[in-house]
Order: sequence, then structure tokens, then C-alpha cells
Amino acid sequence: MTRKNIVILTGAGISAESGISTFRDTGGLWENHRLEDVATPEGFEADPHLVHRFYNARRAQLHEVAPNAAHFALAALERAWEGRGDFLLVTQNVDDLHERAGSRRLLHMHGELRRLRCTMCEETHPHAQDAGLELACPACGRAGTMRPDIVWFGEIPYHMDEIGAALGEADIFCAIGTSGLVYPAAGFAAEAVHNRRGCELFEINPNPTGVEVYDHVIAAPATHGMAELLRLLGVED
Repeated sequence: MTRKNIVILTGAGISAESGISTFRDTGGLWENHRLEDVATPEGFEADPHLVHRFYNARRAQLHEVAPNAAHFALAALERAWEGRGDFLLVTQNVDDLHERAGSRRLLHMHGELRRLRCTMCEETHPHAQDAGLELACPACGRAGTMRPDIVWFGEIPYHMDEIGAALGEADIFCAIGTSGLVYPAAGFAAEAVHNRRGCELFEINPNPTGVEVYDHVIAAPATHGMAELLRLLGVED
């Protein structure tokens, strides 16, 4: 059997089906806050208490939600793909629903809600409860230096070298529940299609992006579209 490498990208759409709120309304506000105030390094420097309260609320929401059928289907795909080729799941989401569903070969390009990062030594640490300036860094011992381990506007996403290498070797690429508007993730499909391996591209989205590089567009929510993707890939659900 010919080995085929697969890269999956997931966005907010897959988590929305589990009830994860994006906290962003049609006016561009995040829970009644400007994104500049809660999603930038400058916002954290100006009012760290506000930023911690905002992300504490998002972190607390994780206790109230569970992975959905799409998360479990991706974990099943990863297991089924063993021996067929390399598998990589890249998510723009900062929740832990993929891990809870069983995904292992996973990269969080925008960070994780249940991790904190020290602004002094840059070490990251797991943290599942509320956070604030009273916390000391477990690595360097400094207090008042811990921030959410989230990639904010103006910051470089994580794992870009590893993601780029995987896209360069991908035979199959699939974007699930992502708008195709936020870069650099919005450029992954173009990277894959130009990697000289004849990459086959899939999109799962109830509102398809209209990006012309996709060979297969499954106009459905992730929980329904994943069943069709597994069928097209010849994987039993």
C-alpha cells in the first residue's frame, strides 16, 4: 500500500458544536471587551487583571463542555492511519477537546487555555484553574509574571516550522470548521497544493470558504462532514 501523509487543520467550527463560545460578537467585541484589551500583549501590560478574568472565564467553560462526534472521529482517523503514512492534526483552537477525544499527534498553533507562560523566563506550565498575578512561575520563582499561554494578535503562532514541514510532505490536507480568513492558517491549503506531491485537498464547513484549491468540499458541520471524509479516505468510522 502506498504511504500517504495527511495534515488536518481544525478551527472554531468544530468546537462550536460542543458549545464552546468564541466570546466574539458581530461587532468585533470579545465578551464586551475590545480585542486590543484582552488579546494583545499591550492589553495585558495595561490591565493584566482584566485579561486574567477574561481567560479565567474561558478556562472555566471547558469544565462544562465535552468532545463531540467530530473530535472522536479525528482521533479514530489518527489510529486508523497508523501504518498508512504520517498524520498531523493542527488546531487553531485553544481548548482541550481534541486531547480529551484521544488525539495524540496534535499541535496547538495558537496556544492552550490550560497552560500559562512566564513573561520573564518564557517557560510554559499546565494550569487548569483560575489564574492571576499572585501566581509565581514554577520555573524561575518570580511572582506576577504568568500570562495565558495564548498566541495574541501581533504574536507568531507556535510550531510554524513543524507545520510547514508537514505541509511540504502532505499527500492529503483537510481544513475543518475554519473560516480561511486568519493567516497564517488561511495559507495552509495553498502551501499544501503547491508542495509538488499532488496533494489532495478537502474542506468541511457548513459555509464553504470558496477557496478554489479544494478538490472536495463537504458543505456540512464537522460532526456530519467527518463521516463523509472517512468514507472518502476509505476509513471505517
